[in-house]
Amino acid sequence: MSRLVVVTGAASGIGAAVASLLRSRGDRVVGVDLKDAEVCADLSTPEGRADAVAAVLELSGGVVDGLVTCAGLSVPSPALVRVNYFGTTALALGLQPALAASEAPRVVVIGSISGTHPVDQALVDALLDDDESLAVWIAEQAISEGRPAQLYPSSKSALAQWARRTCVAPGWADAGIPLNVVAPGVVLTPMSAALVANPAMKKVMDDAVPMPLHGYAAPEDLARVIGFLVSPELTHVTGQVLYVDGGAEVTLRG
Repeated sequence: MSRLVVVTGAASGIGAAVASLLRSRGDRVVGVDLKDAEVCADLSTPEGRADAVAAVLELSGGVVDGLVTCAGLSVPSPALVRVNYFGTTALALGLQPALAASEAPRVVVIGSISGTHPVDQALVDALLDDDESLAVWIAEQAISEGRPAQLYPSSKSALAQWARRTCVAPGWADAGIPLNVVAPGVVLTPMSAALVANPAMKKVMDDAVPMPLHGYAAPEDLARVIGFLVSPELTHVTGQVLYVDGGAEVTLRG
């Protein structure tokens, strides 16, 4: 039976690979991205998120079988915080009634191995408190003071914590909606291409994200895992952070 799955960041990278895999097995995909998608919206703004939710609800008829949030940024900026965290949480919460209306709803959000790295705890706390203004201010301060490195890990750590907290909140597990996190290591996408091509940065990445099993991943490697987590066959798995990282998390944390 064909399912309707919403994929953010569907125009490139992991999102494009997920959309392609789902379509190949007969699912209807509603892609959300800045351009080249069924729904074009800017997830860095509250207005853009609201527009995306409204457009998805109109296209879906109020029933969404799956949500996969791949949209994200890596370059340090306030937009990174807005898209990586609020661009996921706002869509998931906004589409919760439509997910609850499905016979087998599934939600997968994209975290990162970087969520295990040192974070800016004040930023993580602001994100988990849903205080976007404060979170953006903290990000701006970090950038102006020359310490932007923890913005990305903080956004991904907070997202994983949000998912674990939300998955058992009213309206989720009790409504039959599994909510899980896929945390990649280094994935060969347009977002990482410049880093991989720079020998000095590649050395930094290899030290920070050692991947002894098969090395760097392709987007399709992530898509196959996500495809299972968003499928009806998944029944009793929720609140899990699944590291698809070639052994990086085990290597780093033991």
